[in-house]
Order: sequence, then C-alpha cells, then structure tokens
Amino acid sequence: MAINPDALQEIPPQGHVKIVYMGPVAPHWDVVRIFGDGNTIREFAQRVDARLQLLPPHDPQFRRNRERVARDAEREHLICEWDLGYDEDAV
Repeated sequence: MAINPDALQEIPPQGHVKIVYMGPVAPHWDVVRIFGDGNTIREFAQRVDARLQLLPPHDPQFRRNRERVARDAEREHLICEWDLGYDEDAV
C-alpha cells in the first residue's frame, strides 16, 4: 500500500544530523547525531561517507553529492544540517 505524499509531509522527523567539514586532511567529514535512532543515523552516516569521502566542499562533484545526501536525508525523514566552516551565504 502506497503512502499518500501529503501524509509523508506530516511524518515527524526521525532524527537530526549535522554534517561537519573537518578540514583539508582526510577524513574530510564527520556526521554528528543530534537526536534519533542510533542505527538509522549510523546507516545514513555510512552513505554520507561513501558519497563525500574524498570530496572537499570546493570540489565540483561536492555540489551534486550534497544534493544526493539531502535527498537521502529527506527519504529517511532526517533533519540534515551542514557546517562547512564558512558562511555559505557570503560566498
């Protein structure tokens, strides 16, 4: 049975993660769990690592993979926050 798309929007967030850029030396990224099920967050963090493992934020591939990570978080009903170490609006 399919879920109505309007009903999906009413599902509360299942967790909150913060993806932090650690700097130019690998590993570049850390996924910090704010709240939510530990297993769900760990599985999500593994997928994030697979997509972003060797990509610094200035790499052209980063933008595409960031969007993929955001869609993945949306599917899992996770709030996804990014900390790239600089103000993105200023760039």
